[in-house]
Amino acid sequence: MARFSPYSLQLQLTRLFRDGQSFFAVSKVEQWLIEKGEDPLSYLISFQKQPAPKGSEMPFIIEVQLKRRDGQPVDPWVLEQIKEQKP
Repeated sequence: MARFSPYSLQLQLTRLFRDGQSFFAVSKVEQWLIEKGEDPLSYLISFQKQPAPKGSEMPFIIEVQLKRRDGQPVDPWVLEQIKEQKP
């Protein structure tokens, strides 16, 4: 079972969706992109609900899906960082 950092973006988003506050999710991802030196206006942001790993306290997890507006592929390190679950 993967241990989630309480500050991981994925866990924060999952909590927002679980608590009925999903309308804050896009701004949370945009802020994360700014912190990583990326322009959030360059991306289309969407979310996908996935079953949580066995033994998790969460009923589901939320995965972020990024797509560049200019049609270029998303930088692999951005995708890796956004899916990072461990501290």
